[in-house]
Amino acid sequence: MGRKNTSNKYTLLNKANLIRLIGIILAYVCIYTVVSQDLLLRQYRSILVLTAVNIILAVSLNLVTGFLGELSLGHAGFMMVGAYASAIFTNAVLASNPDMSPVLLVVAAVLIGGTCAAISGVIIGIPVLRLQGDYLAIVTLAFGEIIRSVCENLKITNGAGGLSGIEKLTNYKHFTFAFVLMILSILVISNLIKSKHGRAILSVRDNHIAAQSMGIPLSRFKLLAFVLGAFFAGIAGVIHAHNQGSIFPMEAGYNRSIDILVIVVLGGMGSIKGSIIAAVILTILPELLRDAADFRQLLYAVVLIVLMIANSSEKFVLFKNRLLSRLPKFKKLQKKGE
Repeated sequence: MGRKNTSNKYTLLNKANLIRLIGIILAYVCIYTVVSQDLLLRQYRSILVLTAVNIILAVSLNLVTGFLGELSLGHAGFMMVGAYASAIFTNAVLASNPDMSPVLLVVAAVLIGGTCAAISGVIIGIPVLRLQGDYLAIVTLAFGEIIRSVCENLKITNGAGGLSGIEKLTNYKHFTFAFVLMILSILVISNLIKSKHGRAILSVRDNHIAAQSMGIPLSRFKLLAFVLGAFFAGIAGVIHAHNQGSIFPMEAGYNRSIDILVIVVLGGMGSIKGSIIAAVILTILPELLRDAADFRQLLYAVVLIVLMIANSSEKFVLFKNRLLSRLPKFKKLQKKGE
């Protein structure tokens, strides 16, 4: 009997992933040192956490829009479900037990917020994922607006005034908290796509008729991607709530969902690396334009239009793909490891 060919099997423990892990640890140590020693201004420290939030939102939406191929415009709604659930939970716990460890409290809040967002994903996903294209986009857009309207009219969410006084961690602890959750979301979604379940999700996107004829349960894998995307959007909401210390219903509106979608489109549909890079650029860009005062939004829109036009150019796409293929730099080790 001949030896089995295992060269095409994906394994977590390979040289490429070891190099990635070392790079992540070194990046964390460098940024943590800068943050913990107060070498950054307060506004730049908050940008680090906001960048992590946007990366989680972009990668999780890419799972639904890029890899599953379904257009969702209600991602901000899932984020705010997680944000409000965690905020209500932490406020209630602190009211009865004010001496509870902030770290343990926020960890519990992550589980609560992510789970509530996932449950809302199941409730919406089961009836809605039978739809496709524009119809699905309209329903998910309506979901985000429903969440905003509900938050504006419930007493427990303090109506349009929003919730304030949410437990906040110190800067360096919150950065660690956001960084770990960001890496976790990237690893989970990346490895899901490379697994047999991920290949099933991709087959549903490429040709759902052929996938169904091969025995792949379309509804199950659509729901898996949708709920997992909602779960990580909820986690992003938890980070956001405990970073800002206050949340408002208007943050669940369609504008925020469109912002997330723009990041995904700019980075490339179905590209996790592209989503990460685009999230970093579009998070930092408004801060770079802060000195423009009244022209800030105009300049941001112009730059965004230029980036979108350039992104559709064949030469720019080839350049971007060539650049992304070099991340990480040890391409030979990556191919060998995989």
